[in-house]
Amino acid sequence: MEGLRGVAVLLVFLVHYATLVSPWVPDGGHSEWLLEQVHAIGNVGVDLFFVLSGYLIYGSLLGAPRPFMDYLARRVRRIYPAFLVVFAVYLLLALASGRVERFPADPAAAALYVLQNLLLLPGVFPIDPLITVAWSLSYEFFFYLLVPLVVTVASLRARSGAWRIGFVLLCTVLALLSFAAWGGPVRMSMFLAGMLLFELVRGGHGMGWGSLAGLLTGLLGLAVPLLAMPGPALQALRVGLVYAAFLGLCLAAFRQPDGWLGRGLSWAPLRWMGNISYSYYLLHGLALQLFFIGLKPVLPVGGEWAAVLLLLPAWLATLPLCLALYLGIERPLSLAARASGGLRGGA
Repeated sequence: MEGLRGVAVLLVFLVHYATLVSPWVPDGGHSEWLLEQVHAIGNVGVDLFFVLSGYLIYGSLLGAPRPFMDYLARRVRRIYPAFLVVFAVYLLLALASGRVERFPADPAAAALYVLQNLLLLPGVFPIDPLITVAWSLSYEFFFYLLVPLVVTVASLRARSGAWRIGFVLLCTVLALLSFAAWGGPVRMSMFLAGMLLFELVRGGHGMGWGSLAGLLTGLLGLAVPLLAMPGPALQALRVGLVYAAFLGLCLAAFRQPDGWLGRGLSWAPLRWMGNISYSYYLLHGLALQLFFIGLKPVLPVGGEWAAVLLLLPAWLATLPLCLALYLGIERPLSLAARASGGLRGGA
């Protein structure tokens, strides 16, 4: 689990790195083409996060019933401390630099825009997020609110495993068909992959799905974004393919943790990245911008290999701020209760 989170957050890092390093790469060269592919591949990191979140949150809710407000308070505690700190930083930087293009000119509308961002509405709703990556938190919180209702209304705790698997598959088909027909937040479907993953693992399914099959399906998930798929119908197909691919990857890792894939995903550096992944996800974009701002006077022009040579220094430069957020805010305020069983899962 921690290693898969590490993979997911590194993929997201590649998206923003590919964007910000582009001024140092010659136009029309091989590096520019490669960065376009890396940017596309990195986008599925968020989809992998959604699968893991669906697995954890759904699994926790299938246990003993808990008061909804207690459950919601725990979710708020998991998400908001680190988010509020990063949100305040972005807000202060926007005001101090005068770069307030995203804010409406009317003071009341600007205040409403800030409130909408605080409530994590950008993403599910067509609102420009102040923190670029915060759109996914909107998806997360919508899932947090929806899944307890689904578990209760469908009486999923009282159903058999086979019934629940059929139910999740039916929801998946209906969701993808509706998104194909009418558009909308199609990547919400990835949470259903996590729910299905939980049922397959809990039911003992997939023991024959080994490391090679898991790796190949995981690579398929990375390759799908490279295909041109415009329009709602093809976007729904794309998400369906990534859904199946990451389901296969996670199933192999979870069902055979002693296999070479599971051992690889338990590599300590990947697990370390997974542990700080939420703080890193929130703040690495700003840290990358600061790195490239500082780089410009030192290295005003790049070359064909600039994107490769700057990759490791750029990643290292993101770690201090993100680690400070994790150690100073996320771990003491959001994760302290995990030691006593108070919190499960991650954002």
